[in-house]
Amino acid sequence: MSTRAQAAYAKDAINEALDLFHRRWTLRVIWELRDAPLNFRSLQAACGELSPSVLNQRLAELREAGIVEHRADEGYALTDDGLALIEAFDPLTRWAVRWRRRRHG
Repeated sequence: MSTRAQAAYAKDAINEALDLFHRRWTLRVIWELRDAPLNFRSLQAACGELSPSVLNQRLAELREAGIVEHRADEGYALTDDGLALIEAFDPLTRWAVRWRRRRHG
């Protein structure tokens, strides 16, 4: 694949990911699953004001994207791709902590 083709592919890939992540509550659902699987009610409670219908939508989208899976005995959990995404959040988390400290002391 040429350099130009690789750049176009990367652009399409990040745009596809951003389209998924920009939907309200998507990143929050992923974040709440970072430590352990949660059943539907526990996940909804962890997300605060998230309605059941929106949670169902987001879970369906994340399952289709291969980021979340449903385990009959445990509830909803991150897949290997979902866990890799959480690792990718590490630099953003460090940035957010520094930013918040500067803003709030």
